[in-house]
This record gives sequence, structure tokens and C-alpha cells, in this order.
Amino acid sequence: MIQPKSRNVAALLILLWIVLPRDALCQDLEPRRWTPLPIGTNVLGIGIANIEGDILFDPVLLVEDAKFDAKTAGVSYVRSFSLAGKTARFDVLVPWLNARWEGLLDGVPTTVKRVGLGDSRLRLSVNLLGPPPMKPGQYREYMASHPVRTVAGVAIAVWVPTGEYQDDKLLNLGQNRFIFRPQAGVVHTRGPWSYELTASAFLFTDNDDFWNGNSREQDPLYAVQTHVVHTFKSHLWASLSAGYGWGGRSQVNDVLKDDMKGDLLAALSLGFPIAQNQSLKFAWVRGRTRKDIGADTDTLAAAWSWRF
Repeated sequence: MIQPKSRNVAALLILLWIVLPRDALCQDLEPRRWTPLPIGTNVLGIGIANIEGDILFDPVLLVEDAKFDAKTAGVSYVRSFSLAGKTARFDVLVPWLNARWEGLLDGVPTTVKRVGLGDSRLRLSVNLLGPPPMKPGQYREYMASHPVRTVAGVAIAVWVPTGEYQDDKLLNLGQNRFIFRPQAGVVHTRGPWSYELTASAFLFTDNDDFWNGNSREQDPLYAVQTHVVHTFKSHLWASLSAGYGWGGRSQVNDVLKDDMKGDLLAALSLGFPIAQNQSLKFAWVRGRTRKDIGADTDTLAAAWSWRF
């Protein structure tokens, strides 16, 4: 591969950062998000995913064939409990990433690669409407006697800057800032069918140590997602999902960037038990920008979970 000049590398890094699908990684399509769990339930999960995408630039820029590829793995833990007479859950996700960005700048191949931990996510959820906190036996009886039911809840998720970050690098796995995501959602179940809707906002703190002492700010990013889920008698379930995220324009040293987000997502998911307390989930997620610049991504994911 031809070794690019340092000025070419710096220029491409700046352009890649403007449309980097990093914030899109915070977005998700998560079916069965508000399904209540019996109190005292613990769920340990391990997941892997491969994310590939094309990065789209203004045609006047001398950038071609810009691509993004990330292989990710993560460990998660969920605990369900009673909080003020409501069913609540707390979950933690710790990701690891192997990410690669590449493209042609004025015909010169340029590649950047990062490997390490990403930012961890903590989330607290409370179901305000729906079944009361119940033990497993009571939970099964309630679900069998209430084939039509509605659950509504709120949550707050926080991304903690635990990921790999170097202030002299423009592309990093961590963002060196906190991200707060308030959420509200509802799911209505009628027999084997469930219909879900979730709205959320991403609120970003400033990164005052952004690339050689610069300061980066970002406006809120808003997102909605919906899911249609069918559960079969064998406890296998399948879902069709869609979502949209918009906003999130950023600025560096008070200079606005042309990076307003407008991302449309769609997904197919399938989950099924493999043992009494274990299950597998597979998902395909397609993301497409609705802006002239942005990123088009495809994700394949698999996860194993153990409930105890």
C-alpha cells in the first residue's frame, strides 16, 4: 500500500470525523426493551457484531471509497428488582471494538485502525404502568391470565468515558465525554403480538480535550424506534423494527460543522431458547443516512444470554 503523506492523513481524518458513524453506534434498535422481568432475575449476556459501512462525502471533496468496519464484542449484566413499588431493572454493558477506517484522499490510500475498549453504558429503567413487581411464579400466572396488557416505562442511560482515548488522535474508540440518554417507552401486547414505541434523546457533555487541545460541543441527538414482535408457542420470537435519529450537530472551538444527523434504521431480530435458562438472539440492522453526507451501515449481531 502507498504510504500517504502526513498532511493527507490529517485531512482525511478531519473529513472522516465529520461523518463518522460513531454517534450512530449509540443508537440501537432494541425489541422487547420494556418487557418486565420477575424481580430478583439476573441476566448475563455476551454478544458479538460486525458493522460495515460506506461513508458519504460532498462530491466536491477529493475523497473516494471511504469505508468503516468494526468488529465488536460486549459483556452485559441485567438485574431486575422492585423500586418504590414498581418493577425496575439496572443493566451494564462493556464493549470491546476492533475498528478500521479507510479511503482514498486525492487517490492516496489512507487507513486508520483502533483496537480496545469502548465507552461503557449504565442504565436504570422503571416500569410506571403494567404488572406490579412479582416473583417468577406470580409472573407466569399473571402473564397467562392477562393476554392483553400495556406496559409503559422511563429510563436513563449513561455512557461513561471508559473507552480508549488519546487526545493527539482524531479517531478514538472512546469519546472522552459523558452521554446521557433519557428514554420513555410503551409496549402493548395482545396475545402473541406486541407493539412497542420508544422515544429518547442523547445529551452530550463537552469534550474539552478534543484532538490537540481543541474543544468539541454537540447538540442533542433525538431518536424514535418502533417494533412489532411475535412470540410463538415454542417461546421463539421474531421482530421487525424501524427507527430514526436526527439532530446532533457539533462544533469545534465554536465553529459549526456540517454534520447534522438524519439516520434511518431497520432491523430483523430472532430469539429462541436453547436451554431452560439460556437463549440465543440474532439480528440484522441496516442504517442509511438521509443527508447528503453521513454513513450507510449494515450490522450482523449474535448474542447469548443466561438467566439466573
